[in-house]
Amino acid sequence: MATSGGPTVRRRRLGAELRRLRETAGVSVDEVCQLLRCSISKVSRMENGRVPVRTRDVSDLLDLYGVARGEQRDALMALARESRRHGWWHSYHDVVPTWFEIYIGLEGDAASIQVYESQLVHGLLQTSDYARQVIRADDPEVAPEEIDRKIALRMDRQRRLTAPNHPRLWVILDEAVLRREIGGRAVMREQLEFIAKRSELPNVTIQVIPFDVGAHAGLGSAFSILGFPDSEDHEVVYIEEAAGSLYIERVAEVRRYKLKMDHLLAAALRPEESVQMILSVAKELK
Repeated sequence: MATSGGPTVRRRRLGAELRRLRETAGVSVDEVCQLLRCSISKVSRMENGRVPVRTRDVSDLLDLYGVARGEQRDALMALARESRRHGWWHSYHDVVPTWFEIYIGLEGDAASIQVYESQLVHGLLQTSDYARQVIRADDPEVAPEEIDRKIALRMDRQRRLTAPNHPRLWVILDEAVLRREIGGRAVMREQLEFIAKRSELPNVTIQVIPFDVGAHAGLGSAFSILGFPDSEDHEVVYIEEAAGSLYIERVAEVRRYKLKMDHLLAAALRPEESVQMILSVAKELK
């Protein structure tokens, strides 16, 4: 059993394997609840990789599922231990909500990240000044030191774009993202120039959907599709909401968002035309 990836991906893999073993053994969720003395929702979160599972609980579950001592059990116990290790972002735990920790872990292990943004520049492409304005607007009462910590986390996330194991990042921006002057003209001009500079990276592609396209597949939504290097780790669609997030993992639903992304790619300007437009809007802000 492969154990590549960070703790978030390992947790997902462990949960999927525990679900498969439970179903194969014909054990009900209620029986698991009785064994672990937990709720049905807790079992669901465990099997979906949303929460860490204690190694003792994994051992008890394997007993219940009839997984005797041997290579399979040893591999699952090792996976359970590895899935409980802290990710690199743990040092920011004071400013990262639990629901976003999951995304950071997935993003950090992703081999490909496809993004559609309708309102804001994606976090992996934000400058620190732009990020400061976005964070402050989201929570006007946030303390200055917390803002600094959140910006530092965002900058740390961006470093992976130039790391040896960098992901393939493909970002589609609605023209509204370019036109909304967040932080004033100077901040926005610097932000747009930064996006254009990032597009020069071999693993980064940026496209813009201009206003004159009219109605398109991304109206009223923003989402990301994350793919992973290991075939055991299925793609995930991530949608961020005002007070949390939604993770879509069912194959049929992921396929629907991939089709939506294909339509957006077809509607967007070509990458070179998109960069020209970004720089043109930046020039207007001088």
